[in-house]
Amino acid sequence: MADALQLEIATPVRLVVSDMVDEVIAPGSEGYFGVLRGHAPFLTTLGVGELTYRKGRDEYHLAVAGGFAEVRNDKVIVLADSAERPKEIDRERAERARHRAEQRLGGRGQEEIDYARCTAALARALTRLHVAGRPH
Repeated sequence: MADALQLEIATPVRLVVSDMVDEVIAPGSEGYFGVLRGHAPFLTTLGVGELTYRKGRDEYHLAVAGGFAEVRNDKVIVLADSAERPKEIDRERAERARHRAEQRLGGRGQEEIDYARCTAALARALTRLHVAGRPH
């Protein structure tokens, strides 16, 4: 794998991925970014979204939220607040979280609504539901 790069994804409680990969696509706080071997180095904050990495023709997906990513020419290090593989996601729990966030944003229930917190919760729930439907 001469064109491969090392990918490490960790949360505060575990190492999620440590593998040689061909490509990484991650949700930066300013939008998605893609990395191939030889990419210019940079450091960025992560947003909420789907992180995808490719090994040959196989794609792998994770739901990530918050944290940082460091890109080097031959390595990507992701320190995420949370990272879940599709099989680790509890779909029912994510669906309940989506429903709660939509109700709060719709003005049903509470008078005082923290919109930033509710929209972040909705984004996390929608990402988890999307990734839960992925094969890897």
